[in-house]
Amino acid sequence: MATMNAVRFHGQKDIRVDRIPIPTIKPGWVKIAPKFCGICGSDLHEYMGGANLIPSPGHPHPITGETLPLTLGHEFSGIVEEIGDGVAHVKKGDRVCVQPTIYDGECRACVRGLVNCCDKNGFIGLSGWGGGMSEYTTAPASAVKLLPNNVSLEIGALIEPLSVGWHAVDISPFKPGDSVLVLGGGPIGLAVIQVLVGKKCHNIIVSEVSKRRREFARQFGAHHVIDPTQADLVEEVERLTDGQGADVGFDAAGVQVAVDTAFKAIKARGILVNIAIWEKRATLFMNDIVFRERAYMGVATFALGDFEAVIKAVSSGIITPGGMITKKIPMDQVAEQGFKALIEDKDNHVKILVDVGAGITD
Repeated sequence: MATMNAVRFHGQKDIRVDRIPIPTIKPGWVKIAPKFCGICGSDLHEYMGGANLIPSPGHPHPITGETLPLTLGHEFSGIVEEIGDGVAHVKKGDRVCVQPTIYDGECRACVRGLVNCCDKNGFIGLSGWGGGMSEYTTAPASAVKLLPNNVSLEIGALIEPLSVGWHAVDISPFKPGDSVLVLGGGPIGLAVIQVLVGKKCHNIIVSEVSKRRREFARQFGAHHVIDPTQADLVEEVERLTDGQGADVGFDAAGVQVAVDTAFKAIKARGILVNIAIWEKRATLFMNDIVFRERAYMGVATFALGDFEAVIKAVSSGIITPGGMITKKIPMDQVAEQGFKALIEDKDNHVKILVDVGAGITD
């Protein structure tokens, strides 16, 4: 049986390049040779404290039926190698990216078209069905999105995180003319900033403790950046909004102090949109919400159509995300040069890409 290299998660701080069988094609699916794959914060959380999202032995994912060890990588682009029967929208040699959502199509959310809220949801590269950190992988045809000629494979690997930001802004009540507060200048916060710029927001205020990440926020279009450890965020937001407060807030930080402050910085009947995945339970001071009729909503990854919208925005130049890529590494250095760099030198990195097409170094 033919085998390939794949970066697989075996457990907490246990990432290995394994030789595993090359997947075979089946009707309605597409076989892809991944070329670039981003390391996501979700991957990092699994590496540091997992398995959490990744299914453990004895508790297989309800759709894939798989448990660890699993191939990593859900932010990836590649080249179509083969198509299964019934696939017509892509062909061998096409450049594509993959929307990694796994859903059953039958639950109460899916029947409403809310596949990102599926009762059994999962992700290619976290829940099974292969992943982008392998020499070959397969995916349902509906997940495979064609990249225009002017969108590189490197940028194709950014479509997934950009789609998280796009979805958050798209389902929020944001409208041109609004003042917006963004909590956190990591990859998702920067994605939100780029989407807001593309949607003609003219007052983007970012709260971020890291100097380097504040610089990234400015680079991608933030109009004002604030270090909340050095300035009173509420006073600064009021000053920058002519005393009105922010219309909408986006939380890409997921820390208690940021939420506490954000609600005071948002105007009456404003809204805070939570994008962050929290590591522990948050608390809310409900009177800050009730007496100002503020709202708090959660958003989950991306919905159907978001990938296509982001691809179009990137292709047309509305979003130019190339500066997010701060490092490229080979497959056999994911732990040492990828995860450890994001842990020990996170301020200087936005998105580290695994150059899957380059193979391994030894």
